[in-house]
Amino acid sequence: MPKMRTNSGAKKRFALTGTGKIKRKHAYKSHILTKKTKKQKRRLTHFSILDRSDVNNVKRLLRVK
Repeated sequence: MPKMRTNSGAKKRFALTGTGKIKRKHAYKSHILTKKTKKQKRRLTHFSILDRSDVNNVKRLLRVK
């Protein structure tokens, strides 16, 4: 039987914290930054915790128990 593979897109986008929560980056920070305010860009820089409704889907992709 073949090995179970971690979804390579998910492992680039998400990270586990020490307590087992899943960190994610904010969207809308990659391009067309000239029309966004400094405050908006600064807020998008920080990580946030993944919403509870998405945790099971991401854990399945990351093969986390």
